[in-house]
Amino acid sequence: MEPAKRVLIVEDDIHIADLLRMHLQDEGYQVTHCADGTQGLAQVRTGGWDALILDIMLPGVDGLEICRQARAMTTYTPIIITSARSSEVHRILGLELGADDYLPKPFSVLELVARVKALLRRADAMSRSQRAEGGLLELNGVRVDPLTRQAHLQGSALDLTPREFDLLYHFIKNPGKVYSRLDLLNQVWGYQHDGYEHTVNTHINRLRAKIEADPADPTRILTVWGKGYRYAGSA
Repeated sequence: MEPAKRVLIVEDDIHIADLLRMHLQDEGYQVTHCADGTQGLAQVRTGGWDALILDIMLPGVDGLEICRQARAMTTYTPIIITSARSSEVHRILGLELGADDYLPKPFSVLELVARVKALLRRADAMSRSQRAEGGLLELNGVRVDPLTRQAHLQGSALDLTPREFDLLYHFIKNPGKVYSRLDLLNQVWGYQHDGYEHTVNTHINRLRAKIEADPADPTRILTVWGKGYRYAGSA
């Protein structure tokens, strides 16, 4: 029997946190709650979490900073951000920092639990797929290993965030195929964020800065005007 998935809630509203804890525990998850950002960040750094639920407005460190630091870690952990701040700016910023999903308050606790379950299923499926495929993929001087989740550019290790690795792996696994921003959100992020395609641009730019000799004139991740992006080369 597999151990229970571990979910960390960083939320200063005790009522919301208790409701989330109750419903997630009913689904069989092991839940830990922190009421301020400083404690939450310390817990994130210990590792071993299967999902994070982060409020933006927190005492101490805010949820966006926790998200940023979580995405700088080598292990990918699904992240859902919640906040009373419902403006487009904060939603987009949260997704650009690497959050998988965003729910503005007030939200349905049952909907949030359903989204946690969906993200965990996707993470498990991706892990199984990468283990099953195994083997190195190499194209245009870039090599990726889905088992170790390491990437190299002409023999030198690349310092990629988990999301950048997933994006690069997806491109190299499907060379020459054109993907719209919405395609990439659905297939790499694993959740449909209509209206937040801008976050794809941000990740593409960051990835190009790491793998292109001249990010302004890329030779690997190419823009197909009016359609999206493709990785140069063929299978």
